[in-house]
Amino acid sequence: MGRKLASSDRGAGPYIWRFSGIERVLHAMVIVSFFGLVITGTPLLYSHMPWARTLIRMVGGFQAAGFIHRICAVITFGYFFIHIGHLTYRIAKSTNKKRFFWGPDSMVGQPRDLQDIRDTFKWFAGKGPRPQFDRFNYMDKLDYWGEFWGVTVIGGSGLVLWFPVFFSKVLPGWMFNVATIIHGIEALLATGIIFTIHFFNVNLRPEKFPVDVVMFTGRATLDYMKEEHPLQYERLSREGRLGELIAPPPSRAAYLWSVTLGLIALSLGILLIGLIIWALIQGGWR
Repeated sequence: MGRKLASSDRGAGPYIWRFSGIERVLHAMVIVSFFGLVITGTPLLYSHMPWARTLIRMVGGFQAAGFIHRICAVITFGYFFIHIGHLTYRIAKSTNKKRFFWGPDSMVGQPRDLQDIRDTFKWFAGKGPRPQFDRFNYMDKLDYWGEFWGVTVIGGSGLVLWFPVFFSKVLPGWMFNVATIIHGIEALLATGIIFTIHFFNVNLRPEKFPVDVVMFTGRATLDYMKEEHPLQYERLSREGRLGELIAPPPSRAAYLWSVTLGLIALSLGILLIGLIIWALIQGGWR
């Protein structure tokens, strides 16, 4: 496996830190829990399909699938609240809280993002240059805030279904039917977005094909930063802070593991979305 397979390792160095250790750990928890939830939940939506029954048998049957699904739900709530706690700590320690929410490193949507969306479509149509981004672009922010929506809506409806006796004391009976519908539809929507739009944007577009492992190793080459985040590179250079982010190259073992896991996740995600599309073509959701 070549050293240049991953887009984050192509080009000239040195390496620059892009993600911290806790961000990488939380992202790993997202990957594990999301795949676990999709693999054990999707077969219930398409139980009439042969592949759904095969998938359930592979995880040990419906009882085992239910157990795995709940474990992955706990992991989901775990990374969500760990992130909220870490975010609260960083805000409390920040000496410039306005910059924290409205600065170039913020995940809060800003007017510049609307301009970037407009400029991106102009670029697609050949009517303008490719837009340049800082540390996070509008797709990164949509992915980020999508997690909040997903945990709230999918997680909230899942809790209602997980603890029906408790919630029956405060909710009318029809709410459980609503929770069932919302849980399935929103989970299917999240699966479709992650395994198509997200996968293409962060891994499968030509500049990044076949895989980008920056979220696994936490670092990327200077050439990668100049191409993907030119405004961040220029800002850090101008402020004299680029040297603070110099990172050692990932070890060969770390690189190989990152690429292998990334390609496995991509392949599995594409397979799952393909099975869902096949089920929709064959007869929809029963």
